[in-house]
Amino acid sequence: MNYKSTRNNDVTVTASVAISRGISEDGGLFVPESMPWLSYTDLKILTDSDYVARANDILSRFLGDFTPGEVLNCVSQAYTREKFETESIAPLYELEPGVYLLELWHGPTCAFKDMALQLLPHLLSVSVEKAEPGKTVVILVATSGDTGKAALEGFRDVPGTRILVFYPEQGVSPLQKLQMATQEGENVYVSAIRGNFDDAQAGVKAVFTDTAVKQKLAEHNMVFSSANSINWGRLVPQIVYYISSYCDLIKNNRISAGEHINIVVPTGNFGNILAAYYAKKMGIPINKLICASNANNVLTEFLQTGVYDRNRPFYTTISPSMDILISSNLERLLYDLSACDDKQVRGYMDSLAKTGRYEVDEAIKKSLQEHFWASYCDDDGTRSTIRETYAKNACVTDPHTAVALNVYRQYREKTGDEAKTIIASTASAYKFAGDVVGAIRSEQTANADQRTLVGELSKLSLSKPPKQISSLFEKPVRFEGVCDKEGMQQTIFTVLGID
Repeated sequence: MNYKSTRNNDVTVTASVAISRGISEDGGLFVPESMPWLSYTDLKILTDSDYVARANDILSRFLGDFTPGEVLNCVSQAYTREKFETESIAPLYELEPGVYLLELWHGPTCAFKDMALQLLPHLLSVSVEKAEPGKTVVILVATSGDTGKAALEGFRDVPGTRILVFYPEQGVSPLQKLQMATQEGENVYVSAIRGNFDDAQAGVKAVFTDTAVKQKLAEHNMVFSSANSINWGRLVPQIVYYISSYCDLIKNNRISAGEHINIVVPTGNFGNILAAYYAKKMGIPINKLICASNANNVLTEFLQTGVYDRNRPFYTTISPSMDILISSNLERLLYDLSACDDKQVRGYMDSLAKTGRYEVDEAIKKSLQEHFWASYCDDDGTRSTIRETYAKNACVTDPHTAVALNVYRQYREKTGDEAKTIIASTASAYKFAGDVVGAIRSEQTANADQRTLVGELSKLSLSKPPKQISSLFEKPVRFEGVCDKEGMQQTIFTVLGID
């Protein structure tokens, strides 16, 4: 299995090169040359397997230049009971008949990003040894909240790596900020930027593709890579949990093999729902992929009309991991739906860079509507959904999962579709304790003490806070730096000791 660039079909690289580089030199994203297909027999074997065995099977199909032992070693180290606090790694919770929450937040940082970022450091270590032996890998991360902490934790003190994380100063929750600011490890660095997530992401991509910057790193025996979902090594593990959840429905006699389901994903950068799309392409019977956005509803408009336009107000919401107007992974979908037309994709991306918008052709519009359904939910709707779900289902949900629930209910009301449905639950409610407690009690919590709010949520949910959250308040703050978006490159050089 080799990989192409979405912007240049002449580029062909191995899996290890795709993972170690993170992004193609032409600015494109790496995608597999073909998509593996799961037969009925394959699905039966996976259904009878545990999560580690499922991950090993699925990832082996994508990692062509990894040995079987290397793949198994990576997944065995990543997905352990000690790290994920549950044998099933990504358990399903039946919220109501036929509706299941896929709980992706049982890992070390209580967010779905752990599902990929506990594995990526192992994949990257193997990849660099094959593609860039002897080099120090510098991981650059732009985060809207969860990716940053998950990447920091995954790469903490991993030999041969340095990791630098940039987050929007006013664009993450208090607990997300505290998680990053107190991060342990000798190879880590965190900085806020004055701007939003799109500014941080644009800054990281600009540094990544700057030839002079890469040459400077090479002179110091360093090479860039990414822990954002632009890196195929970050995206491919996410395919696993959608396939695994379908297998669990079969195993638990909730569906029969071959029965079609819907999947709902709250998303901003489009990576999480793209992984579900790839699972569908591999043969998982998915009817609709339901894309749930918050008030930054650029994806809703695109999937409904075929027009992508980031020229709109940016909203800071209570679901900050979705506060994004430039959805990087959409490029991979466009490449697939255009029959791998790199020229067409380049045209769309050039238009986005120059004008902030593009419009896809009729064939792609038709495909979008065949595979996807989309809507959005603002903060008032998010709070109402948290409150209603607590009252009706005795279930506490974080704001991102609440957005997904709200949009799913819109979908069911408008279409009447009662098919079994999996809803990606992407974070522990404890990471957003203030907003969740405030929503349930219909009161303001913006100025309340975070430790007190975590305690209040524990009482409301009749559960103990994850130790990863409760222990935060005892840790010293290590990182308080802030830079302008124009100053990201110099910050990177300073941290790395490069003149």
